[in-house]
Amino acid sequence: MLTKNQKSASPVDVVLLLQQELREHRSTFEATALLLSESFTQALELAETCLRRGGKLLLFGNGGSAADAQHIAAELIIRYKSDRAAISAIALTTDSSALTACGNDLGFEALFERQIEGLGRPGDVAIGISTSGNSANVLRGLSRARSLGLQTIGLTGGTGGKMRDCCDALIAVPSPVTARIQEMHIMIGHVLCKALEQRLGLV
Repeated sequence: MLTKNQKSASPVDVVLLLQQELREHRSTFEATALLLSESFTQALELAETCLRRGGKLLLFGNGGSAADAQHIAAELIIRYKSDRAAISAIALTTDSSALTACGNDLGFEALFERQIEGLGRPGDVAIGISTSGNSANVLRGLSRARSLGLQTIGLTGGTGGKMRDCCDALIAVPSPVTARIQEMHIMIGHVLCKALEQRLGLV
């Protein structure tokens, strides 16, 4: 209910809003499709090599990117489209005790770095997701992964931000709009799942 100090918003033309958002989505999709092939292939090859050698994928990000990390990891571990053997993947965004302990004791910026120190092994792949490419805890996680002998993949937007300096493969969606970047990230995650299933001979 509106308070006395709040004004009623102007009526929204829902159809117009929907079409505007869809046009922006389509434009971002088409721009991404033109640029994606090389960086996606690099990321896929890193992930495939890791898994064939018995390694695992460690995914992480904040907010919507945390949800994307969990979404992609779940589809790798459980299934994408058909039943098959599990693909080794962990989202570093799901352990509430570890998340709150680190935030309280070490600071939020150490969150992914600390988990990678405990869970990462040389030959694993760390996949950091940040729409800006500048999330401090994601950058620290990727940098620590590299120092421990892990390969690193970044999913980001725009020009890639600071993630360009700490990723072996960087997939940057050419858009400044967070929502559009996230929409492309989950699509890319789905294609990665399908490609890994096929390349590993699981389907």
